[in-house]
Amino acid sequence: MASKIEWTDITWNPITGCTKHSSGCLHCYAEVMARRLKSMRLGKYSNGFELTLHPEDLNTPYIWKKPHNVFVCSMSDLFHEDVPDDFIEKVMLTINNTPLHQYQILTKRAERMKEYFMKRIVPSNVWLGVTVENKAAKYRIDYLRDLPAKVRFLSCEPLLEDLGVINLTKIDWVIVGGESGRNARPMQESWAISIRDQVEAHNSAFFFKQWGTWGSDGKKRSKYKNGKVLGGKVYHEMPSLVNINK
Repeated sequence: MASKIEWTDITWNPITGCTKHSSGCLHCYAEVMARRLKSMRLGKYSNGFELTLHPEDLNTPYIWKKPHNVFVCSMSDLFHEDVPDDFIEKVMLTINNTPLHQYQILTKRAERMKEYFMKRIVPSNVWLGVTVENKAAKYRIDYLRDLPAKVRFLSCEPLLEDLGVINLTKIDWVIVGGESGRNARPMQESWAISIRDQVEAHNSAFFFKQWGTWGSDGKKRSKYKNGKVLGGKVYHEMPSLVNINK
């Protein structure tokens, strides 16, 4: 379905539901949305946020005639420990068979993603990413760094603290965003600017998605009112597919 996520065009969810894995999961937007969709009696979400495979959705990308950036499993994690390898392989088969699309796969389970691709070829139209919401999650970058993906990216959303110095070797794109929702945790401007400066120094792409519930002035309001301006500028850079994988 068409997506409101600024850095993608469309989402594809052959898996829904997940379990909390790290600090970034505390106020999971997908969990809130899944419960809302269950209350609306949408059949796909009859299990709420319980991990559920949807083999009937594996063929959905074949019907998209125009090329898209496709966020895979926006309502789950493809590399969740309870997703069988053979189902991931079916997802990859669809990806391989629809080369007009670029598929963006983001995980917090970086160890499993690396283990999976150590034995298999990463499809040429796949972008691989890991979530790095705080310093404790920076280790995930090392699992991503040497995977032979067309684009390797980080999602620092929700950004929960200053990440300090980040080793961006072989990282092509970094997304940063604050948390949304009633219980959102605030993000400080200096944290985001530090990441921006490091990404620019590395000559990679930087995408500032949003402030979220807390604005740059430290006040709580609608995420739409807080907007997406960082240091006086909107950063919606996408990775260039030329001269990447430095």
